[in-house]
Amino acid sequence: MATIIADNIISPLGLTTGENLRAVMSGQSSLCRYEATDGLPFPYTASRFSDTTRRSLTIAGYTFWESLVINSIRRALGQCQGLMNGTTALILSTTKANVGMLKSPDDEPFVTSPGQSALRVAQALGLDTMPIVVSNACISGVSAMITADRLLKSGDYDNAIVCGAEELSRFIISGFHSLMALSEDECRPFDIERLGLNLGEAAATVILTRHGSPIAPQWQIMDWAVSNDSYHISSPSPRGDGTLRVLDRLTRGIDINDVAVINLHGTATMYNDQMESKAIERANMSDVPANALKGYFGHTMGAAGILETILTYRALDEGLILATRGFSEIGVSAKVNISPETRMTDKKTFVKIISGFGGGNAGIRITKTTVPAEQQLTCNSLSITHRVTITPHRLWLDGIDYPMANNGSSTLTDIYKKYVGDYPKFYKMDSLSKLGFVAARILTNAESDNDASTTRDIALFNKKSSLMTDIEYIASVGHGRDFYPSPSIFVYTLPNIVTGEIAINHKYCGETVFYVLPDRDDELINRLVRSMTADKNHSSILAGWVEYESPDQFVADMFIAQKQ
Repeated sequence: MATIIADNIISPLGLTTGENLRAVMSGQSSLCRYEATDGLPFPYTASRFSDTTRRSLTIAGYTFWESLVINSIRRALGQCQGLMNGTTALILSTTKANVGMLKSPDDEPFVTSPGQSALRVAQALGLDTMPIVVSNACISGVSAMITADRLLKSGDYDNAIVCGAEELSRFIISGFHSLMALSEDECRPFDIERLGLNLGEAAATVILTRHGSPIAPQWQIMDWAVSNDSYHISSPSPRGDGTLRVLDRLTRGIDINDVAVINLHGTATMYNDQMESKAIERANMSDVPANALKGYFGHTMGAAGILETILTYRALDEGLILATRGFSEIGVSAKVNISPETRMTDKKTFVKIISGFGGGNAGIRITKTTVPAEQQLTCNSLSITHRVTITPHRLWLDGIDYPMANNGSSTLTDIYKKYVGDYPKFYKMDSLSKLGFVAARILTNAESDNDASTTRDIALFNKKSSLMTDIEYIASVGHGRDFYPSPSIFVYTLPNIVTGEIAINHKYCGETVFYVLPDRDDELINRLVRSMTADKNHSSILAGWVEYESPDQFVADMFIAQKQ
Protein backbone atom coordinates (compact mmCIF):
# COMPACT_ATOMS: atom_id res chain seq x y z
CA MET A 1 0.00 0.00 0.00
CA ALA A 2 1.13 3.57 -0.65
CA THR A 3 2.10 5.23 2.63
CA ILE A 4 1.72 8.92 3.47
CA ILE A 5 4.97 10.25 4.90
CA ALA A 6 4.49 14.04 4.77
CA ASP A 7 1.87 16.69 4.07
CA ASN A 8 1.20 20.40 3.90
CA ILE A 9 -1.78 22.71 3.60
CA ILE A 10 -1.53 26.36 2.59
CA SER A 11 -4.80 28.23 2.86
CA PRO A 12 -6.07 31.58 4.14
CA LEU A 13 -6.32 29.87 7.55
CA GLY A 14 -2.61 29.03 7.72
CA LEU A 15 0.59 28.07 5.93
CA THR A 16 1.09 24.66 7.53
CA THR A 17 -1.08 21.64 8.18
CA GLY A 18 -0.85 22.27 11.92
CA GLU A 19 -2.02 25.88 11.63
CA ASN A 20 -4.98 24.84 9.48
CA LEU A 21 -5.95 21.96 11.75
CA ARG A 22 -5.84 24.13 14.87
CA ALA A 23 -7.95 26.79 13.16
CA VAL A 24 -10.58 24.26 12.13
CA MET A 25 -10.61 22.60 15.55
CA SER A 26 -11.30 26.01 17.10
CA GLY A 27 -14.16 26.63 14.67
CA GLN A 28 -12.50 29.33 12.57
CA SER A 29 -13.43 29.92 8.95
CA SER A 30 -11.65 31.87 6.22
CA LEU A 31 -14.90 32.60 4.39
CA CYS A 32 -15.52 36.32 3.88
CA ARG A 33 -18.13 38.30 2.01
CA TYR A 34 -16.92 40.36 -0.97
CA GLU A 35 -19.20 43.05 -2.34
CA ALA A 36 -17.44 43.60 -5.67
CA THR A 37 -13.99 42.45 -6.74
CA ASP A 38 -12.27 41.61 -10.03
CA GLY A 39 -14.89 43.55 -11.95
CA LEU A 40 -17.66 41.23 -10.77
CA PRO A 41 -21.01 43.07 -10.41
CA PHE A 42 -22.37 40.89 -7.62
CA PRO A 43 -21.51 40.02 -3.99
CA TYR A 44 -20.18 36.61 -3.06
CA THR A 45 -18.63 34.79 -0.12
CA ALA A 46 -15.32 33.02 -0.59
CA SER A 47 -12.04 32.04 1.04
CA ARG A 48 -9.24 34.13 -0.50
CA PHE A 49 -5.65 34.95 0.41
CA SER A 50 -5.02 38.48 1.60
CA ASP A 51 -2.86 40.73 -0.56
CA THR A 52 -0.12 40.50 2.06
CA THR A 53 -0.14 36.71 2.04
CA ARG A 54 -0.21 36.61 -1.76
CA ARG A 55 2.89 38.79 -1.91
CA SER A 56 4.70 36.66 0.67
CA LEU A 57 3.93 33.45 -1.23
CA THR A 58 4.73 34.70 -4.73
CA ILE A 59 8.10 33.53 -6.02
CA ALA A 60 9.87 35.77 -8.55
CA GLY A 61 9.61 34.39 -12.07
CA TYR A 62 6.59 32.19 -11.34
CA THR A 63 2.85 32.74 -11.50
CA PHE A 64 0.95 32.83 -8.24
CA TRP A 65 -0.53 29.38 -8.90
CA GLU A 66 2.92 27.95 -9.55
CA SER A 67 4.27 29.71 -6.45
CA LEU A 68 1.47 28.25 -4.35
CA VAL A 69 2.31 24.74 -5.55
CA ILE A 70 6.07 25.15 -5.06
CA ASN A 71 5.63 26.57 -1.54
CA SER A 72 3.33 23.76 -0.45
CA ILE A 73 5.54 21.01 -1.87
CA ARG A 74 8.72 22.47 -0.37
CA ARG A 75 7.10 22.62 3.06
CA ALA A 76 6.08 18.97 2.75
CA LEU A 77 9.50 17.92 1.47
CA GLY A 78 11.05 19.47 4.56
CA GLN A 79 9.46 16.67 6.59
CA CYS A 80 11.13 13.83 4.66
CA GLN A 81 14.76 14.44 3.83
CA GLY A 82 16.33 12.10 1.29
CA LEU A 83 13.15 11.59 -0.71
CA MET A 84 14.92 12.31 -3.99
CA ASN A 85 17.12 9.23 -3.58
CA GLY A 86 14.58 7.21 -5.58
CA THR A 87 12.44 7.86 -8.60
CA THR A 88 9.81 10.44 -7.68
CA ALA A 89 6.61 11.21 -9.57
CA LEU A 90 5.12 14.70 -9.53
CA ILE A 91 1.33 14.70 -9.87
CA LEU A 92 -0.60 17.96 -9.70
CA SER A 93 -4.38 18.29 -9.49
CA THR A 94 -6.27 21.37 -10.59
CA THR A 95 -9.37 22.41 -12.47
CA LYS A 96 -8.09 25.63 -14.07
CA ALA A 97 -4.53 26.36 -12.80
CA ASN A 98 -3.41 29.76 -14.22
CA VAL A 99 -6.64 30.56 -16.02
CA GLY A 100 -6.99 33.79 -14.02
CA MET A 101 -4.21 35.24 -16.16
CA LEU A 102 -6.37 34.82 -19.26
CA LYS A 103 -8.21 38.12 -19.16
CA SER A 104 -8.77 38.53 -22.89
CA PRO A 105 -8.60 36.30 -25.98
CA ASP A 106 -5.29 37.98 -26.86
CA ASP A 107 -3.45 36.98 -23.67
CA GLU A 108 -0.39 34.79 -23.99
CA PRO A 109 -1.72 31.19 -23.89
CA PHE A 110 1.48 29.76 -22.40
CA VAL A 111 0.65 30.98 -18.90
CA THR A 112 -2.68 29.17 -18.95
CA SER A 113 -1.24 25.74 -19.78
CA PRO A 114 -1.33 23.48 -16.69
CA GLY A 115 1.16 21.08 -18.29
CA GLN A 116 3.77 23.78 -18.90
CA SER A 117 3.25 25.11 -15.37
CA ALA A 118 3.77 21.59 -14.00
CA LEU A 119 7.05 21.38 -15.92
CA ARG A 120 8.21 24.70 -14.43
CA VAL A 121 7.30 23.43 -10.95
CA ALA A 122 9.24 20.20 -11.54
CA GLN A 123 12.30 22.16 -12.63
CA ALA A 124 12.05 24.43 -9.58
CA LEU A 125 12.03 21.32 -7.36
CA GLY A 126 14.89 19.63 -9.18
CA LEU A 127 12.77 16.74 -10.46
CA ASP A 128 13.64 15.19 -13.80
CA THR A 129 10.59 12.96 -14.23
CA MET A 130 7.77 14.12 -16.52
CA PRO A 131 5.08 15.78 -14.37
CA ILE A 132 1.44 14.74 -14.64
CA VAL A 133 -1.58 17.03 -14.23
CA VAL A 134 -4.94 15.53 -13.31
CA SER A 135 -7.70 17.86 -14.50
CA ASN A 136 -10.79 15.93 -13.53
CA ALA A 137 -13.10 18.67 -12.21
CA CYS A 138 -13.87 18.49 -8.47
CA ILE A 139 -12.60 14.91 -8.10
CA SER A 140 -9.12 15.91 -9.37
CA GLY A 141 -7.41 15.69 -5.97
CA VAL A 142 -8.69 12.21 -5.14
CA SER A 143 -8.03 11.09 -8.74
CA ALA A 144 -4.44 12.34 -8.37
CA MET A 145 -3.91 10.33 -5.17
CA ILE A 146 -5.35 7.25 -6.87
CA THR A 147 -3.01 7.77 -9.83
CA ALA A 148 -0.05 8.03 -7.45
CA ASP A 149 -1.07 4.90 -5.55
CA ARG A 150 -1.30 2.90 -8.77
CA LEU A 151 2.03 4.13 -10.11
CA LEU A 152 3.77 3.32 -6.82
CA LYS A 153 2.25 -0.13 -6.48
CA SER A 154 3.09 -1.00 -10.06
CA GLY A 155 6.75 -0.23 -9.33
CA ASP A 156 7.07 2.66 -11.79
CA TYR A 157 8.17 5.08 -9.05
CA ASP A 158 9.52 4.87 -5.51
CA ASN A 159 7.81 8.04 -4.27
CA ALA A 160 5.09 10.42 -5.40
CA ILE A 161 4.50 14.09 -4.66
CA VAL A 162 0.80 14.89 -5.05
CA CYS A 163 -0.26 18.52 -4.84
CA GLY A 164 -3.68 20.01 -5.50
CA ALA A 165 -3.96 23.76 -5.93
CA GLU A 166 -6.48 26.34 -7.04
CA GLU A 167 -6.45 30.11 -7.38
CA LEU A 168 -9.69 32.09 -7.52
CA SER A 169 -10.23 34.47 -10.40
CA ARG A 170 -12.90 36.39 -12.25
CA PHE A 171 -13.03 33.49 -14.70
CA ILE A 172 -13.94 30.88 -12.07
CA ILE A 173 -16.20 33.00 -9.88
CA SER A 174 -18.21 34.33 -12.82
CA GLY A 175 -18.62 30.78 -14.12
CA PHE A 176 -20.09 29.38 -10.92
CA HIS A 177 -22.26 32.50 -10.64
CA SER A 178 -23.60 31.83 -14.14
CA LEU A 179 -24.61 28.36 -12.98
CA MET A 180 -26.47 29.96 -10.02
CA ALA A 181 -24.44 27.76 -7.68
CA LEU A 182 -22.98 30.44 -5.37
CA SER A 183 -24.31 31.51 -1.99
CA GLU A 184 -23.90 35.13 -0.89
CA ASP A 185 -23.66 33.88 2.70
CA GLU A 186 -21.49 31.22 4.31
CA CYS A 187 -22.32 27.77 3.00
CA ARG A 188 -24.31 25.29 5.09
CA PRO A 189 -23.54 21.69 4.05
CA PHE A 190 -26.53 19.32 4.38
CA ASP A 191 -28.55 21.98 6.16
CA ILE A 192 -32.21 22.63 5.45
CA GLU A 193 -31.39 26.28 4.66
CA ARG A 194 -28.40 25.67 2.40
CA LEU A 195 -28.35 28.01 -0.60
CA GLY A 196 -25.24 27.03 -2.50
CA LEU A 197 -21.49 26.81 -2.34
CA ASN A 198 -18.63 29.17 -1.54
CA LEU A 199 -15.38 29.01 -3.49
CA GLY A 200 -11.92 28.89 -1.97
CA GLU A 201 -8.25 28.92 -2.90
CA ALA A 202 -5.58 26.73 -1.35
CA ALA A 203 -2.79 24.25 -1.99
CA ALA A 204 -2.47 20.86 -0.33
CA THR A 205 0.32 18.32 -0.68
CA VAL A 206 0.77 14.70 0.34
CA ILE A 207 3.96 12.75 -0.22
CA LEU A 208 3.58 9.02 -0.71
CA THR A 209 6.09 6.20 -0.75
CA ARG A 210 5.98 2.48 -1.43
CA HIS A 211 8.70 1.91 1.18
CA GLY A 212 6.80 2.18 4.46
CA SER A 213 7.97 1.46 7.98
CA PRO A 214 7.51 -2.17 9.08
CA ILE A 215 7.14 -1.06 12.73
CA ALA A 216 5.43 2.30 13.23
CA PRO A 217 1.75 2.63 12.26
CA GLN A 218 1.34 4.99 9.30
CA TRP A 219 -1.54 6.29 7.23
CA GLN A 220 -1.82 4.33 4.01
CA ILE A 221 -4.21 4.13 1.08
CA MET A 222 -5.96 0.78 1.40
CA ASP A 223 -8.37 0.98 -1.53
CA TRP A 224 -9.87 3.39 -4.05
CA ALA A 225 -12.69 3.56 -6.57
CA VAL A 226 -13.83 5.82 -9.40
CA SER A 227 -17.17 5.56 -11.19
CA ASN A 228 -19.03 7.76 -13.65
CA ASP A 229 -22.74 8.43 -13.22
CA SER A 230 -23.23 8.41 -17.02
CA TYR A 231 -26.18 10.68 -16.19
CA HIS A 232 -25.43 14.38 -16.86
CA ILE A 233 -22.34 16.55 -17.33
CA SER A 234 -23.26 19.10 -14.63
CA SER A 235 -25.81 17.39 -12.38
CA PRO A 236 -25.31 14.28 -10.23
CA SER A 237 -27.46 11.17 -10.47
CA PRO A 238 -30.40 11.80 -8.07
CA ARG A 239 -30.05 8.30 -6.62
CA GLY A 240 -26.29 8.65 -6.19
CA ASP A 241 -25.53 5.69 -8.44
CA GLY A 242 -21.87 6.56 -9.05
CA THR A 243 -21.16 7.38 -5.42
CA LEU A 244 -22.93 4.20 -4.34
CA ARG A 245 -20.64 2.13 -6.57
CA VAL A 246 -17.66 3.91 -5.01
CA LEU A 247 -18.87 3.23 -1.45
CA ASP A 248 -19.66 -0.41 -2.22
CA ARG A 249 -16.13 -0.90 -3.51
CA LEU A 250 -14.46 0.89 -0.59
CA THR A 251 -16.35 -1.10 2.07
CA ARG A 252 -16.04 -4.48 0.39
CA GLY A 253 -14.47 -7.00 2.77
CA ILE A 254 -14.38 -4.71 5.81
CA ASP A 255 -16.61 -4.14 8.82
CA ILE A 256 -18.42 -0.82 8.31
CA ASN A 257 -18.32 -0.34 12.09
CA ASP A 258 -14.54 0.08 11.82
CA VAL A 259 -14.97 3.27 9.76
CA ALA A 260 -14.46 6.34 11.96
CA VAL A 261 -15.95 8.84 9.52
CA ILE A 262 -17.05 9.40 5.95
CA ASN A 263 -15.62 12.71 4.82
CA LEU A 264 -18.19 13.98 2.33
CA HIS A 265 -17.93 16.34 -0.62
CA GLY A 266 -20.65 18.47 1.02
CA THR A 267 -20.75 21.45 -1.35
CA ALA A 268 -23.97 22.79 0.26
CA THR A 269 -25.72 22.78 -3.11
CA MET A 270 -29.20 21.31 -3.27
CA TYR A 271 -28.37 18.44 -5.61
CA ASN A 272 -24.94 17.35 -4.36
CA ASP A 273 -25.86 16.99 -0.69
CA GLN A 274 -29.12 15.21 -1.51
CA MET A 275 -27.30 12.81 -3.84
CA GLU A 276 -24.65 11.97 -1.25
CA SER A 277 -27.31 11.29 1.38
CA LYS A 278 -29.09 8.85 -0.93
CA ALA A 279 -25.85 7.04 -1.75
CA ILE A 280 -24.95 6.71 1.94
CA GLU A 281 -28.39 5.35 2.75
CA ARG A 282 -28.27 2.83 -0.11
CA ALA A 283 -24.80 1.73 1.04
CA ASN A 284 -26.19 1.05 4.54
CA MET A 285 -23.82 3.63 6.04
CA SER A 286 -26.36 6.04 7.52
CA ASP A 287 -25.13 5.37 11.06
CA VAL A 288 -21.45 5.95 10.28
CA PRO A 289 -20.33 9.42 11.43
CA ALA A 290 -19.97 11.83 8.52
CA ASN A 291 -18.68 15.37 8.08
CA ALA A 292 -18.06 18.06 5.45
CA LEU A 293 -15.39 20.75 5.62
CA LYS A 294 -16.45 23.34 3.02
CA GLY A 295 -17.67 25.67 5.80
CA TYR A 296 -14.05 26.34 6.77
CA PHE A 297 -12.33 26.78 3.39
CA GLY A 298 -15.07 26.88 0.78
CA HIS A 299 -14.86 24.61 -2.24
CA THR A 300 -11.17 24.54 -3.19
CA MET A 301 -11.86 22.47 -6.34
CA GLY A 302 -8.63 20.77 -7.44
CA ALA A 303 -7.22 21.04 -3.92
CA ALA A 304 -10.36 19.89 -2.10
CA GLY A 305 -9.85 16.11 -2.19
CA ILE A 306 -6.29 16.35 -0.85
CA LEU A 307 -6.89 19.14 1.68
CA GLU A 308 -9.90 17.40 3.19
CA THR A 309 -8.11 14.04 3.29
CA ILE A 310 -5.18 15.54 5.18
CA LEU A 311 -7.39 17.27 7.75
CA THR A 312 -9.41 14.10 8.29
CA TYR A 313 -6.47 11.84 9.14
CA ARG A 314 -4.74 14.58 11.14
CA ALA A 315 -7.90 15.02 13.23
CA LEU A 316 -8.14 11.24 13.73
CA ASP A 317 -4.57 11.36 15.04
CA GLU A 318 -6.03 13.59 17.76
CA GLY A 319 -8.94 11.20 18.31
CA LEU A 320 -11.39 13.66 16.75
CA ILE A 321 -14.04 13.78 14.04
CA LEU A 322 -14.17 17.38 12.86
CA ALA A 323 -17.43 19.29 13.12
CA THR A 324 -19.44 20.31 10.06
CA ARG A 325 -19.41 24.09 10.23
CA GLY A 326 -22.63 25.73 9.04
CA PHE A 327 -24.79 22.68 9.63
CA SER A 328 -27.75 23.01 11.98
CA GLU A 329 -30.79 21.02 10.83
CA ILE A 330 -30.79 18.15 8.35
CA GLY A 331 -32.04 19.23 4.94
CA VAL A 332 -31.73 16.04 2.89
CA SER A 333 -34.23 13.22 2.55
CA ALA A 334 -31.95 10.35 3.59
CA LYS A 335 -30.34 9.86 6.98
CA VAL A 336 -26.78 11.14 7.39
CA ASN A 337 -24.96 11.01 10.74
CA ILE A 338 -23.64 14.57 10.56
CA SER A 339 -23.04 16.98 13.43
CA PRO A 340 -22.10 20.62 14.02
CA GLU A 341 -20.03 19.46 17.00
CA THR A 342 -16.61 17.82 17.16
CA ARG A 343 -16.88 14.16 18.17
CA MET A 344 -14.43 11.72 19.75
CA THR A 345 -13.24 8.45 18.23
CA ASP A 346 -10.44 5.93 18.63
CA LYS A 347 -10.90 4.42 15.16
CA LYS A 348 -8.19 4.78 12.53
CA THR A 349 -9.98 4.12 9.24
CA PHE A 350 -11.92 6.64 7.16
CA VAL A 351 -13.48 7.01 3.76
CA LYS A 352 -13.20 10.13 1.61
CA ILE A 353 -15.75 10.56 -1.21
CA ILE A 354 -16.12 13.29 -3.80
CA SER A 355 -18.04 13.99 -7.00
CA GLY A 356 -17.91 16.52 -9.81
CA PHE A 357 -18.90 17.83 -13.21
CA GLY A 358 -18.54 15.33 -16.01
CA GLY A 359 -20.28 12.69 -13.89
CA GLY A 360 -17.18 11.67 -11.95
CA ASN A 361 -17.35 10.10 -8.49
CA ALA A 362 -14.27 8.99 -6.58
CA GLY A 363 -13.26 7.78 -3.15
CA ILE A 364 -10.40 6.38 -1.12
CA ARG A 365 -10.19 4.36 2.08
CA ILE A 366 -7.25 5.22 4.33
CA THR A 367 -6.14 3.38 7.47
CA LYS A 368 -3.43 3.96 10.03
CA THR A 369 -1.70 0.64 10.53
CA THR A 370 1.66 -1.05 10.48
CA VAL A 371 2.70 -1.14 6.85
CA PRO A 372 3.09 -4.69 5.49
CA ALA A 373 5.94 -5.77 3.28
CA GLU A 374 6.19 -3.81 0.03
CA GLN A 375 3.37 -4.84 -2.27
CA GLN A 376 3.43 -5.05 -6.03
CA LEU A 377 0.37 -4.22 -8.09
CA THR A 378 -0.36 -6.66 -10.86
CA CYS A 379 -1.09 -4.74 -14.05
CA ASN A 380 -2.60 -6.61 -16.94
CA SER A 381 -1.27 -6.45 -20.46
CA LEU A 382 -3.39 -4.61 -23.00
CA SER A 383 -4.50 -5.68 -26.43
CA ILE A 384 -5.52 -2.81 -28.70
CA THR A 385 -8.59 -3.91 -30.63
CA HIS A 386 -9.38 -0.70 -32.54
CA ARG A 387 -7.57 2.58 -33.18
CA VAL A 388 -8.66 5.80 -34.84
CA THR A 389 -6.77 8.96 -35.76
CA ILE A 390 -8.60 12.09 -36.87
CA THR A 391 -6.95 15.25 -38.25
CA PRO A 392 -8.39 18.06 -40.42
CA HIS A 393 -7.43 16.10 -43.54
CA ARG A 394 -7.52 12.41 -42.65
CA LEU A 395 -9.39 9.76 -40.74
CA TRP A 396 -7.58 6.48 -40.11
CA LEU A 397 -9.46 3.55 -38.61
CA ASP A 398 -7.64 0.29 -37.93
CA GLY A 399 -5.06 1.06 -40.63
CA ILE A 400 -7.55 2.11 -43.30
CA ASP A 401 -7.25 5.67 -44.64
CA TYR A 402 -10.40 7.73 -45.23
CA PRO A 403 -9.39 11.05 -46.88
CA MET A 404 -11.57 14.04 -46.00
CA ALA A 405 -12.07 17.57 -47.20
CA ASN A 406 -10.91 20.17 -44.68
CA ASN A 407 -13.96 22.40 -44.34
CA GLY A 408 -12.63 24.46 -41.46
CA SER A 409 -15.01 24.87 -38.55
CA SER A 410 -17.52 22.44 -40.09
CA THR A 411 -15.05 19.54 -40.43
CA LEU A 412 -16.06 17.81 -37.19
CA THR A 413 -19.73 18.32 -38.01
CA ASP A 414 -19.15 16.70 -41.40
CA ILE A 415 -17.53 13.71 -39.69
CA TYR A 416 -20.40 13.49 -37.22
CA LYS A 417 -23.02 13.53 -39.98
CA LYS A 418 -21.21 10.88 -41.99
CA TYR A 419 -20.20 8.43 -39.24
CA VAL A 420 -22.52 9.12 -36.27
CA GLY A 421 -25.58 11.25 -36.95
CA ASP A 422 -27.87 10.04 -34.17
CA TYR A 423 -26.95 12.20 -31.14
CA PRO A 424 -28.20 15.80 -31.53
CA LYS A 425 -26.53 16.87 -28.28
CA PHE A 426 -23.32 16.85 -30.33
CA TYR A 427 -24.20 20.33 -31.59
CA LYS A 428 -24.13 21.78 -28.06
CA MET A 429 -20.62 20.52 -27.30
CA ASP A 430 -17.42 22.54 -27.45
CA SER A 431 -14.83 21.62 -30.08
CA LEU A 432 -12.69 19.46 -27.78
CA SER A 433 -15.70 17.40 -26.74
CA LYS A 434 -16.91 17.10 -30.34
CA LEU A 435 -13.51 15.77 -31.37
CA GLY A 436 -13.28 13.21 -28.58
CA PHE A 437 -16.92 12.24 -28.99
CA VAL A 438 -16.79 11.48 -32.72
CA ALA A 439 -13.52 9.59 -32.29
CA ALA A 440 -15.08 7.47 -29.53
CA ARG A 441 -18.20 6.77 -31.59
CA ILE A 442 -16.18 5.73 -34.63
CA LEU A 443 -14.20 3.35 -32.41
CA THR A 444 -17.24 1.81 -30.74
CA ASN A 445 -19.08 1.51 -34.06
CA ALA A 446 -16.23 -0.73 -35.18
CA GLU A 447 -16.86 -3.13 -32.30
CA SER A 448 -19.11 -6.13 -32.26
CA ASP A 449 -21.99 -6.09 -29.79
CA ASN A 450 -20.06 -8.41 -27.46
CA ASP A 451 -16.99 -6.18 -27.20
CA ALA A 452 -18.44 -3.26 -25.26
CA SER A 453 -19.00 -3.18 -21.51
CA THR A 454 -20.64 -0.63 -19.22
CA THR A 455 -17.61 -0.96 -16.91
CA ARG A 456 -15.27 0.45 -19.56
CA ASP A 457 -12.81 3.10 -18.31
CA ILE A 458 -11.96 6.30 -20.19
CA ALA A 459 -8.57 8.04 -19.97
CA LEU A 460 -7.82 10.98 -22.26
CA PHE A 461 -4.73 13.20 -22.54
CA ASN A 462 -3.58 16.46 -24.09
CA LYS A 463 -1.21 19.36 -23.43
CA LYS A 464 -3.39 22.48 -23.69
CA SER A 465 -6.38 21.45 -21.60
CA SER A 466 -9.48 23.31 -22.85
CA LEU A 467 -7.70 26.49 -23.96
CA MET A 468 -9.85 27.21 -27.01
CA THR A 469 -13.03 26.97 -24.93
CA ASP A 470 -11.45 29.08 -22.17
CA ILE A 471 -10.85 31.84 -24.72
CA GLU A 472 -14.43 31.53 -25.96
CA TYR A 473 -15.74 31.78 -22.40
CA ILE A 474 -13.64 34.89 -21.67
CA ALA A 475 -15.17 36.54 -24.72
CA SER A 476 -18.66 35.77 -23.37
CA VAL A 477 -18.14 37.27 -19.91
CA GLY A 478 -18.10 40.95 -20.86
CA HIS A 479 -18.00 43.95 -18.53
CA GLY A 480 -20.43 46.30 -16.79
CA ARG A 481 -23.88 46.14 -18.35
CA ASP A 482 -22.56 43.62 -20.85
CA PHE A 483 -21.65 41.12 -18.12
CA TYR A 484 -23.31 37.92 -19.33
CA PRO A 485 -21.04 34.91 -18.68
CA SER A 486 -22.30 31.86 -20.54
CA PRO A 487 -23.06 28.88 -18.26
CA SER A 488 -23.17 26.49 -21.21
CA ILE A 489 -19.67 27.50 -22.33
CA PHE A 490 -18.30 27.58 -18.77
CA VAL A 491 -19.09 23.92 -18.12
CA TYR A 492 -17.04 22.95 -21.17
CA THR A 493 -14.00 24.84 -19.87
CA LEU A 494 -13.41 21.69 -17.81
CA PRO A 495 -11.45 19.39 -20.15
CA ASN A 496 -12.78 16.23 -18.52
CA ILE A 497 -16.29 17.04 -19.80
CA VAL A 498 -15.36 15.17 -22.98
CA THR A 499 -15.00 11.97 -20.94
CA GLY A 500 -18.40 12.64 -19.39
CA GLU A 501 -20.02 13.12 -22.78
CA ILE A 502 -18.60 9.79 -23.97
CA ALA A 503 -19.68 8.01 -20.77
CA ILE A 504 -23.23 9.39 -21.00
CA ASN A 505 -23.63 8.42 -24.64
CA HIS A 506 -22.38 4.86 -24.11
CA LYS A 507 -23.69 4.39 -20.54
CA TYR A 508 -20.17 3.63 -19.30
CA CYS A 509 -19.94 3.62 -15.50
CA GLY A 510 -16.24 2.88 -15.16
CA GLU A 511 -13.48 5.35 -14.30
CA THR A 512 -13.19 8.59 -16.28
CA VAL A 513 -10.07 10.74 -16.05
CA PHE A 514 -8.39 13.54 -18.00
CA TYR A 515 -4.63 14.11 -17.85
CA VAL A 516 -2.72 17.19 -19.06
CA LEU A 517 0.97 16.68 -19.90
CA PRO A 518 3.70 19.21 -20.81
CA ASP A 519 3.90 17.44 -24.16
CA ARG A 520 2.84 14.19 -25.72
CA ASP A 521 4.77 11.29 -24.19
CA ASP A 522 3.47 7.93 -25.42
CA GLU A 523 5.58 5.97 -22.95
CA LEU A 524 4.06 7.86 -20.00
CA ILE A 525 0.58 7.61 -21.49
CA ASN A 526 0.94 3.84 -21.84
CA ARG A 527 2.23 3.59 -18.27
CA LEU A 528 -0.77 5.50 -16.90
CA VAL A 529 -3.27 3.53 -18.99
CA ARG A 530 -1.67 0.22 -18.06
CA SER A 531 -1.77 1.11 -14.35
CA MET A 532 -5.55 1.39 -14.64
CA THR A 533 -5.77 -2.32 -15.49
CA ALA A 534 -5.27 -3.09 -11.80
CA ASP A 535 -9.02 -2.66 -11.35
CA LYS A 536 -10.13 -6.16 -12.20
CA ASN A 537 -13.79 -5.17 -12.18
CA HIS A 538 -13.33 -3.21 -15.40
CA SER A 539 -12.79 -5.02 -18.67
CA SER A 540 -11.47 -2.46 -21.14
CA ILE A 541 -10.20 1.08 -21.59
CA LEU A 542 -10.96 3.78 -24.16
CA ALA A 543 -7.92 6.03 -24.13
CA GLY A 544 -5.70 8.33 -26.14
CA TRP A 545 -4.67 11.82 -27.13
CA VAL A 546 -7.26 14.48 -27.99
CA GLU A 547 -6.10 18.05 -28.72
CA TYR A 548 -8.09 20.83 -30.35
CA GLU A 549 -6.16 24.05 -31.11
CA SER A 550 -8.10 25.48 -34.09
CA PRO A 551 -10.31 24.33 -36.98
CA ASP A 552 -7.12 23.74 -38.97
CA GLN A 553 -5.10 22.13 -36.18
CA PHE A 554 -6.50 19.25 -34.18
CA VAL A 555 -5.83 15.59 -33.62
CA ALA A 556 -7.55 12.70 -31.92
CA ASP A 557 -5.45 9.55 -31.64
CA MET A 558 -7.58 7.18 -29.59
CA PHE A 559 -7.85 3.44 -29.08
CA ILE A 560 -9.82 0.73 -27.32
CA ALA A 561 -7.73 -1.74 -25.33
CA GLN A 562 -9.01 -4.95 -23.80
CA LYS A 563 -7.41 -6.20 -20.60
CA GLN A 564 -5.65 -9.54 -20.99
